[in-house]
Amino acid sequence: MFDDFEICSRSDLIDAIHEYGFLPFFSNSIDGFSVEEHIDPDCWYHGESGEWQAWEWKGPVIRETGCAYGKFFEKKACYISPEWFPDFANYRRDGYDFDARWDDGLAQRRDFTLYNLIAGHAPILSKELKKLGDYRKGGNKGFDTTVTRLQAQCYVLISDFVYMKDRYGEPYGWGVAEYSTPESFMGAGFTDNVYKRTPEESYERIMEHFKNLFPHEEETTLVKFIK
Repeated sequence: MFDDFEICSRSDLIDAIHEYGFLPFFSNSIDGFSVEEHIDPDCWYHGESGEWQAWEWKGPVIRETGCAYGKFFEKKACYISPEWFPDFANYRRDGYDFDARWDDGLAQRRDFTLYNLIAGHAPILSKELKKLGDYRKGGNKGFDTTVTRLQAQCYVLISDFVYMKDRYGEPYGWGVAEYSTPESFMGAGFTDNVYKRTPEESYERIMEHFKNLFPHEEETTLVKFIK
């Protein structure tokens, strides 16, 4: 059951990811199911110091847990533990690896192009990826839409957030997203397990887990959210 808890540190966030398996970053259609709704306000944004600690934790949490992070639900970011992500990816991929999806005519050309750029250069920072794929004014279009769709289908994830450094070697600005494929980032823990069940079996496992987390939530809400 998704209990009432408070996230006051990075270790608290890591514990919650491992305990619940799925933890969206922002509020969503399931009330209370997010980091945003459970975090100590001083860790979300500390006005006096101007720090956004929860944002700064993203990269270290991904590295320390090996979890999947990306826009998996409602086009919003979510942490998914290594234990649960293979089943989730199997369900969202409908049992297809990307090459098989393309061969069966189920992927768009834009998806094919961007996926292969990421798979061939993983891990790769978003700014480098956009340059490599000529995603700029007057160049190729649809980067944000395509990379979000590839995340929703679990062919792509965010493997880190990297801070740029000034000439003195000091980090500045927001962390830049680094993209990878689950196969590259999670390795054998993912590849050995992602297709070991049917997509239907993976879905049933996930649904049962969500019912245990949210016993009072309408099933139709859970179905819509997972799909």
